[in-house]
Amino acid sequence: MPGRRVLITGGTGFIGCRLTAGALGRGWDVYVLTRQPDSEPARRVGVQGARLLLGDVTARETLKAALDVARPDMFFHNAGWYELGVPRRSHRRMWAVNVEGTEHALTLAAEAGVARTVYTSSTTALGDTGGSVVDETFERRSPTLSFYERTKTEAHALALRHQSAGERLVMACPAQVVGAGDHSVFGIPARLYVRHRLPPLAWAPGGAFTFAHVDDVAEALLTLGERGRPGQVYFLAGHTLTLRQLMSVWQSTLGRRPVWLWLPRWLAMAQATVFGPILKPLGLGFISPEAVRSGYVSFRYASGKAESELGVRFRPAEQAWRETLLAEEALRVDERARSPGSSSAGIHEKP
Repeated sequence: MPGRRVLITGGTGFIGCRLTAGALGRGWDVYVLTRQPDSEPARRVGVQGARLLLGDVTARETLKAALDVARPDMFFHNAGWYELGVPRRSHRRMWAVNVEGTEHALTLAAEAGVARTVYTSSTTALGDTGGSVVDETFERRSPTLSFYERTKTEAHALALRHQSAGERLVMACPAQVVGAGDHSVFGIPARLYVRHRLPPLAWAPGGAFTFAHVDDVAEALLTLGERGRPGQVYFLAGHTLTLRQLMSVWQSTLGRRPVWLWLPRWLAMAQATVFGPILKPLGLGFISPEAVRSGYVSFRYASGKAESELGVRFRPAEQAWRETLLAEEALRVDERARSPGSSSAGIHEKP
């Protein structure tokens, strides 16, 4: 669809940078709302051809101005704040980004008459599936386990209300998204593991999560923008692994055992409560009481609807993780080559 005018929020983030690149690759006229146009991620998408608009989803007037400038016929609201263990002093800001920002985006898109809006929700908004593999008819049964989950649950509910009002809104619910550069409670340990810095302790070996590669999710979002049905919800869910199975995939990929001891729940909670605040500044922010609680779940979601209706595909979870670890390993090698004092420094630099 050449000639499309597209506005993207969150277009410089983990999923968003792939979403932006994919939209540009389709020949679309792409605008990206960003709080920091001088940041390295924003400059990167700008060099690729995206037009950067200064704004913040929490500042309604800046988002309205972006819609007035871009005049999009397709709007991807992909912005959000992901973090488990966010300190209480930051709760208000996370609520403003994830809930109020979504309300601003969807309301303004409807007022502007955008032909199709795609909102990136999350299967986290629906919570534990109780061991069952579920589709889009599933409704939340369990309490929220983190403040992040609470905000995504509330934002999902308000988006459903917008759909009920007849707005041309498509909702996408990615499951656990993985790939190089991921900053989640899976991505940070993976990066530490690749760099030989991961403590060999873990918890919740039976916890089950559905994983999807970030490139597949970005492609699916673009397809929803092209052909998704307004008023519908689509899971972008990939395939499920337990945490014990996931550690086996890591070991088989890099040949090193990542976990030597599975902590009982009470000990994992105690460790996270005592050491979490200390370890966070050291790059071990994946250890927190919220992260521990969120590990003892069964998040089993199926993406059959998106696959059958739209033809999207998700690589197997094992493959997604192998590619992620190998990509992180390549980055590690490159970092070492570029580090001061390295005998191989400069090998990868262009003349």
